Amino acid sequence: MLKPLSNRIIAKPLEGEEVTKGGIVLPDKAQEKPQQAAVVAVGPGKLLDSGKTTEMDVKVGDKIIFSKYGGTEVKVNGEEYIILRQDEVLAVVEPNKK
Repeated sequence: MLKPLSNRIIAKPLEGEEVTKGGIVLPDKAQEKPQQAAVVAVGPGKLLDSGKTTEMDVKVGDKIIFSKYGGTEVKVNGEEYIILRQDEVLAVVEPNKK
């Protein structure tokens, strides 16, 4: 497994849309790059000049939205992951509460 350093996050991209709202099936190459992912590992936080570490805003299990061109895609043991800095995360998707 990957272990993130500093303020890095390792996330598993969620699948993009395979069918348009009009019912057209999109081939893999025509699908947009997913911008949502599930967090699988979180680093300890960024080390500040004072010697303190910043607190991470995301945690394992969070569903996040990230910048379209953010992060680095990697493949480990056949699984695809994206490594992001915390500041590349735009939002945490909170579950619907009824």
